[in-house]
Amino acid sequence: MRRIGIDVGGSTLRIAEVDVASGECAGPVESLPMPRGAKPEAVLAALAANPLLRSGTGPIGLGIPSVVEHGVARTAAHLDAAWIGLDVATAFTRLTLRPTVVINDADAAGLAEMRFGAGRVPALRVPARRIIVLTFGTGIGSALFVDGRLWPNTEFGHLRLPGVDDVDGEGWAAASVRTRLGLDWPTWVARVDDYLQELQRLLWPEAFIVGGAVSAQAAEWVPLLKCAVPVLPAVLRGQAGVVGAALAAVDAAAAEDTEARTP
Repeated sequence: MRRIGIDVGGSTLRIAEVDVASGECAGPVESLPMPRGAKPEAVLAALAANPLLRSGTGPIGLGIPSVVEHGVARTAAHLDAAWIGLDVATAFTRLTLRPTVVINDADAAGLAEMRFGAGRVPALRVPARRIIVLTFGTGIGSALFVDGRLWPNTEFGHLRLPGVDDVDGEGWAAASVRTRLGLDWPTWVARVDDYLQELQRLLWPEAFIVGGAVSAQAAEWVPLLKCAVPVLPAVLRGQAGVVGAALAAVDAAAAEDTEARTP
């Protein structure tokens, strides 16, 4: 079975057709620049115009950097404030004439890594009931899994760190901060360690999975971390968001089918 997955990032829109049985993209991941201002009308129109969405009738999975409740965006991280309160699922369905399942973008990446990547039992080097998946990019996205089940819409990127008064966690340790300030790997990794240490103190995870664009260079920085719990580089890297969004569309359809069959 193949489904379309879409990942709305802080600066890039990614679209791919995904084989949801294998977790592999059926073709190349297409990338589009984020429209100026990141307003919902422009973003959704740019996505809906993509030729991939014109074939087929199955549901589409759409990951966005927002808390999402029943298809409605409740926050707007790195997006225009007009997203807040928008029924994104309905709006995109009207444009594409295809059912749309909307999910937080980091939750989508987490689903993909847990099912096909670093969180799979054969890949996980230690037994872990509590796993936090983190995406380091424009900001820091988070996805919390307990016994393999997602607790949706965590916003750990906005955690405040002891001794850091002017910014939150993502303002201190996002990958974009390293680029903007020109930090070398050891200096940036010290900031990531500060962030992971606070998450560990509050939540006691048994493993972290670190993804986002910077995971492509994991060999350069993950070994520098001093975190007390295992830190595993993401396996799917830049494809995790689109794969997870496609999985969310399949999972939602399966849940609806199960509910309909239940007396």
